[in-house]
Amino acid sequence: MTEVAETKRDRIARRQVDKFEARRTELAVATLHTLADLGYARTSLREIAQNSEFSHGVLHYYFADKRDLITQAVRQYEAVCVTRYDEVVANANTADQLRRGFVDMFFATLASDAPLHRLWYDLRNQSLFEESFRTDVLEIDERREAMIWRVVSRYAELSGGEPATSPTAAYVMLDGVFQRALLCLLSGMDEEIAKLKNELPCVLDLVVAGA
Repeated sequence: MTEVAETKRDRIARRQVDKFEARRTELAVATLHTLADLGYARTSLREIAQNSEFSHGVLHYYFADKRDLITQAVRQYEAVCVTRYDEVVANANTADQLRRGFVDMFFATLASDAPLHRLWYDLRNQSLFEESFRTDVLEIDERREAMIWRVVSRYAELSGGEPATSPTAAYVMLDGVFQRALLCLLSGMDEEIAKLKNELPCVLDLVVAGA
């Protein structure tokens, strides 16, 4: 009987933990756009509460501080974003199809989710100053790197070439273009964005020898 009771208590405890984590996820997703609008420096749990439907008390109960909330929110966003090119990779039958699909998706997500991308770069920059962010940022960066490498590897396969760089170097090059394009978008520099869009296929070719 004692063993049965202990098993029941364990199940109840796990359910409570699962419900707590589910609520954290719900709150993080619901406040994501508020976080993206405010940015790290201007964000506090009280500010987020004032700009959302949730009270300061509720947010403080589920999150220790703004770092905890921002990290959770970015994790939820990135969990979706790190698969954004997978459909392009899966549907491409030629190197040209993959190149065009990648470029189109690259700039489509830039335009549709600019505030959220800005929040990610804000968090990554803060990790240079705040050690508490670094483990999470490095983990997210690794997932983004793997996403880009799936594109590069498949592009090399379809073009009959070989990757000319390491996964890290390929990611840094393409992410640099993305961050620059994001800055241009936020600054209203449409001509610069058009130039980067025209040059992106060349950058992709640089990371694949023989493409």
